[in-house]
Amino acid sequence: MRTRYIALLAGVFVLAWWASVEFGAPVDNASYDEMFRRYQPAPWTPQSAILAIDEETLEATPGGMTHIRGKLAQALQLVDRASPKAVVVDLILTDQREPAEDQQLADAFRVTPNLVLSTMLLPDRFERVSPAFARWAAAIGHVSAQPDEKDSVTRVIPLDKHIGREQRWAIALEAFRLSRNASIIESPTDLQVGSTTIPFRRTEDNGRLMRIRYVPGGIPTVSMKKLLSAPGEAGKFEGKVVFVGVTAPSEVRDRLFTPYSSGYTTTGIEIHANAFETMAQGLFLTDAPESWVFLFSLVLAAAAGVAFPWLPGWKAYAAGGVILLASWFTPYLFFTHRIVFSWATSAGPVTACVVAAASWETLVVRRNLVRAETDRTRYQQAMHFVTHEMRTPLSAIQGSSELISRYALTDEKRRQIADLINSESKRLARMIEVFLNVERLSAGEMELKREEISIAQMVEVCLERARPLADRKHISLSVTPVAADLCVTGDRELMEYACYNLLTNAVKYSPQRTEVRISACKDDSRIRIAVQDQGIGMEQKEVKKIFQKFYRTRRAEESGEAGTGIGLSIVQQIVEQHGGQIEVVSQPGKGSCFTLVLPAAAPRPCSWKTTRLYS
Repeated sequence: MRTRYIALLAGVFVLAWWASVEFGAPVDNASYDEMFRRYQPAPWTPQSAILAIDEETLEATPGGMTHIRGKLAQALQLVDRASPKAVVVDLILTDQREPAEDQQLADAFRVTPNLVLSTMLLPDRFERVSPAFARWAAAIGHVSAQPDEKDSVTRVIPLDKHIGREQRWAIALEAFRLSRNASIIESPTDLQVGSTTIPFRRTEDNGRLMRIRYVPGGIPTVSMKKLLSAPGEAGKFEGKVVFVGVTAPSEVRDRLFTPYSSGYTTTGIEIHANAFETMAQGLFLTDAPESWVFLFSLVLAAAAGVAFPWLPGWKAYAAGGVILLASWFTPYLFFTHRIVFSWATSAGPVTACVVAAASWETLVVRRNLVRAETDRTRYQQAMHFVTHEMRTPLSAIQGSSELISRYALTDEKRRQIADLINSESKRLARMIEVFLNVERLSAGEMELKREEISIAQMVEVCLERARPLADRKHISLSVTPVAADLCVTGDRELMEYACYNLLTNAVKYSPQRTEVRISACKDDSRIRIAVQDQGIGMEQKEVKKIFQKFYRTRRAEESGEAGTGIGLSIVQQIVEQHGGQIEVVSQPGKGSCFTLVLPAAAPRPCSWKTTRLYS
């Protein structure tokens, strides 16, 4: 039982772990977003700001985006007065447009400190920034985000991108490097920028993926139109890294979802500004090693497996609840320490194991309850059997003892009564022993005796015992010649009980002056012992029920014979314990034939040689 329990939990754990790894990504994403929204780190002052080309700016610019470069040049001149640490411009600057505006923008770039321009990743190369602008850039970075393929939520950005031998860092990383006046030192496990370690490993396909810690209140944003109309707004950029980009819904192409999104999207320039804040504040969210998650799940699953068998009743289920809560809330606890702990692979297998352990315990308790009910029912049935089957010998003993005590009897009569009391007492003892042996066999508490039983001798003994009952009803008992070598192996007393029960039933349920015949023969490797009567018979629907305990047939009621309906069920148990079966053929008005089909003993001469015929 214990081995099966352990095997069940191990199988459930392995299956649940595999399923959580293969199909748990949506669950992990949903739990990550929920934790992201619920846990708020300590407030901080953003080190970045956004200069937004919004709808108002485009409406105030004749030609819209086509002539935005002139407006941008004017805005950058105002921003330069605030001495920003770096300026990131996320606009398409690959072509030449209005020469005067292009020159004006190039002049603005020339005096802009730590300028970072953007490039897009094309299928086979990086987009080329116009040389007139690129010459003034301190760095050119990529603007690729990494929306999740399943739900389009942007939780990470790649810190670098490669096309062949060409590498581009993300504009947020370039801005961070320039704002710290440091270089990027790369290793397989992390990036070092000045005194800041960015703890993300290189992957084979997506570069280094950094989880973004979005600013709860958002990045401070100034509309370009407002800046141009109120130059004092430039003070909001003092000492900050300025991200310049399009936020107007009519023009933006990269509106993305974030964990904070609720029916609205975020622009690419805002996402990169949040990525910069993640690095500037050192709020890096790193993934817990898979080995941690596996060991955590394994320990809790083992704890659940131990709790239910060892703890009694409600305490086991309370422990299971505590284990479930631990598996569900541990990822959040780790998240508060900036470690992303997979919810699916930690809580999923543990939940499955707790449910499996609780179900197993419930089934065990129910099985024990059923066993107790069965034992109680068996006890009640035993009492019914005892009170009925023992009534006859007890009555004989009681009546005989009263005769001896009340009347003056001759010595011969006293001897006859004493012999009767002695025989009935022995009969009663054998009956008790048979019944107890059958009960022990049924409960698996006793093994069958194994001895060679002569069929002819067994039939002779049963006929001798059944003859007084048959004589009272003038019923003839006959037996066909039984071969001397017919033998079975088993418990002699139990087999005699089974044969005797069939004989007495045949006599009980047969009319007076009829015949009951018993025969035995060998059929291949089976011995067939048949008892046939000329009684009232049974319908087929009754034949199917006669081996049920306490079932009484119509013939029992019509014959007036009292009975508990337990005798045939005991006979069936005895025969099945000996590896055999009982066949019944019966028709209303034509009698019944009960046949014991038993495995034959190994062929060798039996010790009892003779057969007798009774009629």
